[in-house]
Amino acid sequence: MNKKYNVGIIGATGMVGQRFALLLEKHPWFNVTVLAASPRSAGKSYEELVGGGGRWLMDSPIPEAYKKMVIIDAANIKEIADKVDFVFCAVDMKKEDIRDLEEAYAKAEIPVISNNSAHRNTPDVPMIIPEINPEHTEIVKAQRARLGTKRGFIAVKSNCSIQSYVPALHPLMKFGVKEVVACTYQAISGAGKNFETWPEMVDNVIPFIGGEEEKSEQEPLKIWGSIKGEQIVNADNVTITTQCIRVPASDGHLAAVFVKFENPPKKSEILDLWNNYGGIKLPSAPEKFLTYFEEDCFPQTKLHRDLYGGMGVSIGRLREDALYDYKFVCLSHNTLRGAAGGAVLMAELFAEKGYFN
Repeated sequence: MNKKYNVGIIGATGMVGQRFALLLEKHPWFNVTVLAASPRSAGKSYEELVGGGGRWLMDSPIPEAYKKMVIIDAANIKEIADKVDFVFCAVDMKKEDIRDLEEAYAKAEIPVISNNSAHRNTPDVPMIIPEINPEHTEIVKAQRARLGTKRGFIAVKSNCSIQSYVPALHPLMKFGVKEVVACTYQAISGAGKNFETWPEMVDNVIPFIGGEEEKSEQEPLKIWGSIKGEQIVNADNVTITTQCIRVPASDGHLAAVFVKFENPPKKSEILDLWNNYGGIKLPSAPEKFLTYFEEDCFPQTKLHRDLYGGMGVSIGRLREDALYDYKFVCLSHNTLRGAAGGAVLMAELFAEKGYFN
């Protein structure tokens, strides 16, 4: 791609915002020109806000290019509009406030690639995993008609908890996936924390994550849905039930999955589909989307969450089940594939299709 787009990170001081900063530091298509956050952060340098007191939550240091950048109030949309072609949004606000803010950006003709959940249930807002449902970009035309915009639109990344098992299940939909049970074991970075800021999680497991199970059961249905008229209609041929558990891991969401089919495949057929499932050619896409491990004790959160730069999905332990047809485990990196990395990949898809022009 010859053109390079100027982008903003809205919510740049939080954990996902920091991850965006690292991913975009040397991005071949995107150039960060705006860092924005709450009014109390506006006017201060990025380094001043996140550089001390344990506020920088990434393992890699703050990018030099961003240290002296002055934070803009995220509500100052007019100022930001003059500096960007589109924005990534990862703000920490009430859901209704996020919804209003993202629509205000879109109506100001600034496309929004959102990491937030506020618009995931909006029927004409696409929620895309690029290797699975890239065709959902086409709903943007209907959304722009509703918003009265020419360039502006909103697209959302799905919940981090589904980024392991939805990719693993998707190639198997041809056999009529009917019922799914998924138990996810989710790292503390999914709550925007590390062990220094959440010492209660050391040597502990919490069997509840507010709102997570509802998202985990409903969002896959939108991803597997289809565009009908001016909205995306959820798939209605799959039933999903989940349990979401917080575990003492820094990064990485592991899932134990049980699945029942209309037409149960052979194990060899499942493995063949996983091993040969095609990816996409975009800068942030992994070399291999799905990787199956034959070893009984793989994948492991610590060993495999960073597979292909944290953008690959790991699968293992496929076997027949006494109640369901099959069971397996799978793993994805929750702040890379599941959050900022997935959003950057989705933005690359929209850029390639010309939606930011």
